Amino acid sequence: MSQAMYQASVPVFKQMLGSLAAVLAKGEAHAQARGFEPAVLLQGRLFPDMFALTKQVQVACDFAKGVCARLAGVEVPSVEDKEQSFADLQARIAQTLAFIESLDAAKFTDAASREIIVRPGTPKERRFQGQDYLLHYGLPQFFFHITTSYNILRHQGVDLGKKDYMGVY
Repeated sequence: MSQAMYQASVPVFKQMLGSLAAVLAKGEAHAQARGFEPAVLLQGRLFPDMFALTKQVQVACDFAKGVCARLAGVEVPSVEDKEQSFADLQARIAQTLAFIESLDAAKFTDAASREIIVRPGTPKERRFQGQDYLLHYGLPQFFFHITTSYNILRHQGVDLGKKDYMGVY
């Protein structure tokens, strides 16, 4: 089962973070080609009560590293949310990819049945078995933020399609 949990997590996060990096590159090129400040896209939102693009990318990266770390039974790396440019976001994605790529599949032994506790000791504490955590919480959260990032850029006129969203698989 360790191989299955590894395969259902790390390669999926890698694929989608790769597509996110490519989508962001298209967004930056779009701003440059049209001569407007990249901050217009970076602060773009789909609705006023939703996170801006920058925060969407940060949260997607946080879910990728957090889910993989918890499933592997290692400490979740802490990263300060200080990105202010496309280059900063690309570096955040690269850092996240480097971390999840460093995790050995053997660390995922018993990940399906491992108890995962998120927000421990708070009123929002949630307990999961590893498989449920991945399939019913971690991946849906991650995909929400990846999709919203894509949609913010698409809504702002960046020429994107399904192939961009899917990335290389």
